[in-house]
Amino acid sequence: MTNGEPIDLRVAIKPISTMKKPMQSIDLKTKEKTEAHYERSDVCVVPAAGVIGEAVVALTLAEAFLEKFGGDSMNELERNYRSFMESIAQ
Repeated sequence: MTNGEPIDLRVAIKPISTMKKPMQSIDLKTKEKTEAHYERSDVCVVPAAGVIGEAVVALTLAEAFLEKFGGDSMNELERNYRSFMESIAQ
């Protein structure tokens, strides 16, 4: 529930699986020692996590909005919202 003030969130994410050098591994076909592939080189996930976080929050807020004001059409949704806004303005 919000009163219209900005919504502040605290988010936690797991550490990224990037390694500075490949780990020792075993080739399953030849059974020989080898190094695992080094595929990722990003060192900071914050820019991508921010975009994903915004999208998840937007979907959650849209879901709550539809739960409160939902209808079978956009016209009905808008009518329900306007009616609610008029009821709290009094």
